[in-house]
Amino acid sequence: MGFIAYLVLGLIAGAIAKAILPGRQRGGWIATLIVGVIGAIVGGWLGGVIFGAQMDEFFSLSTWLCAIGGSLVVLVVWGFLTGRSRSEA
Repeated sequence: MGFIAYLVLGLIAGAIAKAILPGRQRGGWIATLIVGVIGAIVGGWLGGVIFGAQMDEFFSLSTWLCAIGGSLVVLVVWGFLTGRSRSEA
């Protein structure tokens, strides 16, 4: 897959991950794109290491499942890093 395909895959996977895990994550579409692309990379790497999945075809089910799963992982980590509210004294 090319760079543009990863961007499209990342944007869609990030949007699906935010729909699955709604909450008060900061950021708009740019943050969704970044989370999705990083999630697609993380998911592709984890899917390749754990399950032997290939991320070479855009319309492959394993590609989408790995990208969405990776986006969920990145979104949870992002929520832990930025979602902490400061206590008001």
